[in-house]
Amino acid sequence: MWRILKNCSWFGLGAALGVLLPAIVYFNRVIDARFDLGAQPVASKVYARPMLLSVGKRLSAEQLEVELSEARYRADPTGATPGSFRRDGASFDIHTRGFDFGDGRAAPERFRLSLQSGRIATLKRIGGGDLKQVRVDPARIATILPTDDTERLPLPIAAMPALLVAGIQAVEDRNFKDHEGIDPWGIARAMWANIRARKLVQGGSTITQQLVKNTLLSNDRSLRRKLMEMGLAVVIDARFDKQTILEAYLNRAYIGQNGALAVHGFGAGAEFYFGRSLDALDAPEIALLAGLVKGPSFYDPRRNPERAIARRRIVLGQFLETGLIDADEHAAALKAPLAVVPRPPSRVRYPAFMQLVRAQLAAEYDQSALQSQGLTILTTLDPGAQRLAEQAIATTLKTVDAEGKTEAAVVLTHAHTGEVLALVGGRDARSAGFNRALDAKRPVGSLLKPFVYLLALSQPRRYSLASLVSDEPLSLRLPTGKTWQPQNFDRTSHGTVPLVDALAKSYNLATARVGLDVGVVQLAQLIGTLGVMPPAQPLPSLILGSIDLSPYEVAQLYQGLASGGNVVPLSAVHSVLDERGGVLSRVPRPSGEASGEDVVKLVTVALNETTLSGTARSLSQGPGMRIDSAGKTGTSDGLRDSWYAGYTGEHLGIVWLGRDDNEPTRLSGATGALRVWNALFQKLPSSDLRLEFSSAVRWLPFDTGDGCQRIRFYPVLPPYEPANTRNCMQALTMP
Repeated sequence: MWRILKNCSWFGLGAALGVLLPAIVYFNRVIDARFDLGAQPVASKVYARPMLLSVGKRLSAEQLEVELSEARYRADPTGATPGSFRRDGASFDIHTRGFDFGDGRAAPERFRLSLQSGRIATLKRIGGGDLKQVRVDPARIATILPTDDTERLPLPIAAMPALLVAGIQAVEDRNFKDHEGIDPWGIARAMWANIRARKLVQGGSTITQQLVKNTLLSNDRSLRRKLMEMGLAVVIDARFDKQTILEAYLNRAYIGQNGALAVHGFGAGAEFYFGRSLDALDAPEIALLAGLVKGPSFYDPRRNPERAIARRRIVLGQFLETGLIDADEHAAALKAPLAVVPRPPSRVRYPAFMQLVRAQLAAEYDQSALQSQGLTILTTLDPGAQRLAEQAIATTLKTVDAEGKTEAAVVLTHAHTGEVLALVGGRDARSAGFNRALDAKRPVGSLLKPFVYLLALSQPRRYSLASLVSDEPLSLRLPTGKTWQPQNFDRTSHGTVPLVDALAKSYNLATARVGLDVGVVQLAQLIGTLGVMPPAQPLPSLILGSIDLSPYEVAQLYQGLASGGNVVPLSAVHSVLDERGGVLSRVPRPSGEASGEDVVKLVTVALNETTLSGTARSLSQGPGMRIDSAGKTGTSDGLRDSWYAGYTGEHLGIVWLGRDDNEPTRLSGATGALRVWNALFQKLPSSDLRLEFSSAVRWLPFDTGDGCQRIRFYPVLPPYEPANTRNCMQALTMP
């Protein structure tokens, strides 16, 4: 009998081994082939520029609140958590989040800021001394997702809140640290609970089993799939340490659905539900996320808030039961609102600007790298300025476009660096579609005139702002056999006029004569030098703006004027960081002296006169404008395109209005685009235009054509002193 039993036992052991060993080999092969914990494609994150705060900086309370709102800061009376602020009139307490700026990681910081007369008056560390400056972590404006339509934001377990790490074990698998991948006692406990409740109230799956289900298996509910899940869990537990398994689970757990995108991991879940980073969440928010693992759709807090609150209550009870929170914290958390943002953050919040970012990134990075390497892309976008540009378009079009058919585009840059601060591609600024700022090439009209005069003033022996030029009718026979006969906008000629007035008042006839004198080919070459493709065979009509350019290309042209003579390539990307915060690339900024800056500033003087007495005089004569600037209106034939290009000491703004069907808008540059520019710059914190000439420039009086009865002073480059200047100098010296 004993021999029989012994033989049977050996037979049973052999049979078991015959089944288990092949299964173990198979499970290992599955894990080797498909279970790679370190090779998860990670989306690239795109950020606006960080807000730099310093004493004396121009800033309003409303503008600061817009910046904080765009960066997903929340109002909090305590300001106890990073990513929160408290406002008391003109005083703000702000608690920043940690962030990699490309020159090192900045730790969270609490500080108090006070505003006075539109500027920062004081900046102090809470509990410390004065601060020279503070960088506020920027708004996340876009995500470049992997091709598998999965939204992830993986984090090392050390960067996750301790309450989440311990809490998910308390809720999902209390024996996680002790079992071998499956928990027989947990299964038995769950079965008993389900029998008593006569429904499914508990699951017996361990965290390891759930990780297997999320990464290796389908959602099939068959017995075979369950046995596979258990077998794979045991092998994974044997091959990987507990911390690796837990980190993988926290980064891979299915936690929601954003349209067609599956949201996996608690890092992505924090942004999806709360619009904030995981480390900025409090206890009730962490409890809500932990509870969603049980059923993201069933407990969806946006669609089923009552269920979500009930589930959170259960999780908070388990936190209390396991000692993760105390009774007071538990009571306060039960009363807390869900605090879920109404809509998940958009993958692309500024589609027109992001089109430019993608185009500039494509020069250095292929799409696969952007979709898989978890890059951090720091852009130049100023969210406050972007909001103001969008509002300026919306408010102006309400008054000038009764039919609702006029479209718009705005490009706003930093005057000296060429950084693109705002870009609007249409009247519906937040919708993806045709990007008029980049892709709508339209006739620019008089916007090209300043460059005609730039060429003329570059010849100081022949031209100055004081030069008298003819605005009489002109007729030119072209090589094509056609005759070019330009006309002024008002259909009248103005005799002999000072060059400065010819530009400021946008006289076509005078400009045509100057342009023909300095050369059409030279004008085309200048356009190319400033970074815009000129026509291959320029005709005289180019002098008066017969060239189709996009608002972005116009901004590139005018950047040379706004910067004081630098040829500055426009840029929307500041730097690119790898997943560890190391700098991969950084866009260089212009430095050194501008080329021919005195000549450029002469043109700026004339364009400043445009805002005082010329076609843009409504800026100085109308209500509300309080900043000195230079600019030029532009109108295409038939009132089809309305343009304005203007700059201050700090910003350059290009505005276009027109219709997609190319029908007339009945708006000139002064009655359409200029009004948008004015609405933007009335609220945009910017600095006045300030011109400092070299010692070579002399300010001389000159005659306006009335025998020196009205003498005007303008800067003149040597050696040119026109007769009307000499006569007025004599008049000034007469007793």
